[in-house]
Amino acid sequence: MIRNIIFDIGNVLTDFRWNDFLRDKGFDAAMADRIAKASILTPLWNEIDRGVWSREKLMEEFVRMDPDIEAQLHMAFDNVTGMVTKREYAIPWLQELKAGGYRVYYLSNFSEKAYEDCLDALDFLPFMDGGILSFRERLIKPDAEIYRLLLSRYSMKPEESVFLDDTLANVDAARALGIHGICFRTKEQAEEELRKLGVC
Repeated sequence: MIRNIIFDIGNVLTDFRWNDFLRDKGFDAAMADRIAKASILTPLWNEIDRGVWSREKLMEEFVRMDPDIEAQLHMAFDNVTGMVTKREYAIPWLQELKAGGYRVYYLSNFSEKAYEDCLDALDFLPFMDGGILSFRERLIKPDAEIYRLLLSRYSMKPEESVFLDDTLANVDAARALGIHGICFRTKEQAEEELRKLGVC
């Protein structure tokens, strides 16, 4: 029987609005694409999640990828407020699950910088029973250790838990530990999969 519902945050309970975010800062589509290729589309982006590098070190590496847009890169990442927005269904869904007797947690590769700048978009966190953010633990999904840490910290049994994420590799890693996994793009799809597991 499922007792614990574990959510990823990015693109599950929130939206990552990169293009709108950069447009709001005055960058056209061509520059937004160039900034992305020097930052979020590189393996370096994971270091934001892991929280190992300082922001200054990370910016040095982004600039190294495309030195001619150093000023634009700094402008893009100086303040990332607005990069992440809450999905409207987040709080009602969590409330519904909790009313059904389930405990709800988060396990997310959410970056420290985004967490600090986008707290207003994370107003659903107080409605949750706990969770883990990767930058605080220096671990990122799909590393099995971060899943084990979550299970241990909250005394959860894998077979009584289900993990919802939008990335198959992360879901597969949870499944490998005996956690039920749902990879989804829409709330309706996730709810259908949860019903198959007996979650109402």
